[in-house]
Amino acid sequence: MRSFAPFVSIAGSILIGGLITGCWERPPIASDQRGYRGTAMVEWQNPRELPAKLAANAAPEIAEPVPEGGPAASTIYKNVPVLGQLGVGEFTRTMVAMTNWVAPKEGCLYCHKEGEDFAADTLYTKIVARKMLQMTQAINSDNAQHVGVTGVTCYTCHRGQHIPQNVWFTAAPAKTATRMVGGDGKQNQPAMATALASLPVDGLTPYLSQAMEIRTASTTALPMSGEKRNRQDIKQTESTYSLMVHLSEGLGVNCTFCHNTQSFSSWQGSTPQRVTAWHGIRMTRSLNNVFMEPLVPVFPAERKGPTGDVAKVNCATCHQGANKPLLGAQMAKHYPAMSKAPVPAQPAEKVAVAPVVAAAAATTGSKVKK
Repeated sequence: MRSFAPFVSIAGSILIGGLITGCWERPPIASDQRGYRGTAMVEWQNPRELPAKLAANAAPEIAEPVPEGGPAASTIYKNVPVLGQLGVGEFTRTMVAMTNWVAPKEGCLYCHKEGEDFAADTLYTKIVARKMLQMTQAINSDNAQHVGVTGVTCYTCHRGQHIPQNVWFTAAPAKTATRMVGGDGKQNQPAMATALASLPVDGLTPYLSQAMEIRTASTTALPMSGEKRNRQDIKQTESTYSLMVHLSEGLGVNCTFCHNTQSFSSWQGSTPQRVTAWHGIRMTRSLNNVFMEPLVPVFPAERKGPTGDVAKVNCATCHQGANKPLLGAQMAKHYPAMSKAPVPAQPAEKVAVAPVVAAAAATTGSKVKK
């Protein structure tokens, strides 16, 4: 009788080889040493993925500038509470740019109902757009610790789509009861949000909506009573790792982009990017609480998540796989409407006292607390 052992052996070898090679990428792989040698602080990049990354993060052309001056938009158009201070030319330029960034197919009718006065707030999309303009202005004007001079525009997130590619909703609770205190976090359920790892599926709500501390280790050796009690447990650590996986995937980097692998929790030896990320997490949380959550009554049911919340922003919403959104393209500076408007010039008879007023404003709380 003919033996099938050789064929089984060959098939087994092919299967094992496929499983092994599926865990690594073929060379050449580019590396970038980001820290001291011996700390494993190296960024790895596959150069074959670069063309697709460049194409996906290409910034659109800047709209031709318009002459300065002219009447304010609020004197020509009705119901323009956010952009009314712009000159009518810049206002029109901004509206055209926003249309191309968010709704290039529908045009003006995505926010304005056909046959009605454009001043009417009939469509919910117009109300949302106004809130998103205010959110963009807050990002660029109040969060320099994170966005620096690069800033954002509507295109940074939308990329020509009504809904940004990367948004999130709070996950629905598990359907079955669990004996784990506070729920099991839906672990061991494969999800792209956790890169298919055995981690809590919702690693965003505790940190980008709520304000749970990001911790992986306690500062006390043993449980203690009162305020010194060990509050960092394994479950909290796993939620933290879910957030870290999201950061890594959203920015297209590995852990050493921010951390020194000798001690992940220690700030000593970490890269400057960790400080930037610290501010970014708090900025994102503020955006969700101040601008997104108040829109729950505005959005229709089909645009809400399983728990009735609205789509919220996370790190991937802007970054989309790049450590700098649009690879650092500075679009915002070309569109004055994307930042909060400067204080209007004072009338001539008040010029003498204007510097005093400005100095007082600068020292009495003009900065936004975070």
